[in-house]
Amino acid sequence: MRRSDRIALISKTLSENPNKVISLNYFAKRLGAAKSSISEDLDIIKNAFINAGEGEIVTIPGASGGVRYRTQRSKQDIQKFLQDFCKILQEEKRIIPGGYLYMTDAVFSPVYSRIIGEIFAQLFIDCNPTHVLTVETKGIPIALMTARALNVPMVSARRDSRVTEGPSVSISYVSGSGQKIHNMSLAKRALPENAKVLIVDDFMKGGGTARGMMELAAEFKAEVIGTAMVVTTAVPKEKLVRDFTSLLILERIDTNEGKIYININDKLL
Repeated sequence: MRRSDRIALISKTLSENPNKVISLNYFAKRLGAAKSSISEDLDIIKNAFINAGEGEIVTIPGASGGVRYRTQRSKQDIQKFLQDFCKILQEEKRIIPGGYLYMTDAVFSPVYSRIIGEIFAQLFIDCNPTHVLTVETKGIPIALMTARALNVPMVSARRDSRVTEGPSVSISYVSGSGQKIHNMSLAKRALPENAKVLIVDDFMKGGGTARGMMELAAEFKAEVIGTAMVVTTAVPKEKLVRDFTSLLILERIDTNEGKIYININDKLL
């Protein structure tokens, strides 16, 4: 097999399996090449990815070592994406009666959810999360893409327990905005004890749902290593969750003028 063919196949395999260590023996057997040739191929791919800003490839030494690809976007690329995403969310047609923001199509978009998931993974990968936790339903696409980029399982809490999922742990929590009591449950087999959890959701106003997920994780003796939100509201300023990361800040919605004031979180970049 020609080197150009090997480089194309190795690049495809690595990009389809982010944050997964793949042994050089795997590539050598699959491509019918010596490990020394594979190492040379990887050096070429590594330099190309770095120069193009397409991610990071790391070679891990040792008997159990191999090569690992991680998505890595520059601050300029992240800022450009978030600026474009803001423009999409600022469309007047997204204002729902009652002063709400319609985001479902955006967070369920495979393109947007993948990029947002990769940004979240980049921000929290050094915390070594073992699971990504969200709650049904709109947080699922973002959480799934985050889990994919981190190469960890995603688990989704439900508003009510399901018989088909077996025994579950349920809690009651108070919403931060409406001060209403809600229920949240998670199957006992979904999350092991002492897991390191990254909480991901699409939107946060008062922080009640995020706080509920933190309390649910505590029932499993899990450690919450971070909380990531796509959009949080500027008001109320004090949330029920103190330590969180948000990509965008929704300042306000002017229903009279039909304008949505949403900006990139300055603290992020």
